Amino acid sequence: MEEIDRRSMLGLGFFASTLVFPALADAQTTAGKELAPGVRQIDFGERESMIAAYKKVWMRDIVLAPGAQTPEREMMNDMLCHMTEGELAVVQNKKEFTVKKGDVWTCAKGISTEGTQNKGTTVAIMRIIDLT
Repeated sequence: MEEIDRRSMLGLGFFASTLVFPALADAQTTAGKELAPGVRQIDFGERESMIAAYKKVWMRDIVLAPGAQTPEREMMNDMLCHMTEGELAVVQNKKEFTVKKGDVWTCAKGISTEGTQNKGTTVAIMRIIDLT
């Protein structure tokens, strides 16, 4: 039997990842609960906050299929948002901007409205940390 060197192991790991990661993307488009056609919410953890202004924090992903959108609505609590995959057109307080993978932005309770649309050809994932 031949020994496997680091280069061979790296190549094998890369090959395996090409088999696994598409399955993970598919799982994200079917996991959680459907909010609207092509829009799903996946809830993660929730915990009491150590930040004096907030009692609780929790995290969730909003997964938007290509062409899917969320209506513009008032924010019910303060939020930190992070684009983990893809990109979205965001309308916040009637102003539109585009967020791409890695971008962050905030929403404020009672003073901001926000709606999103995935105008791209791949799944977009917006991670939200809710502060209440």
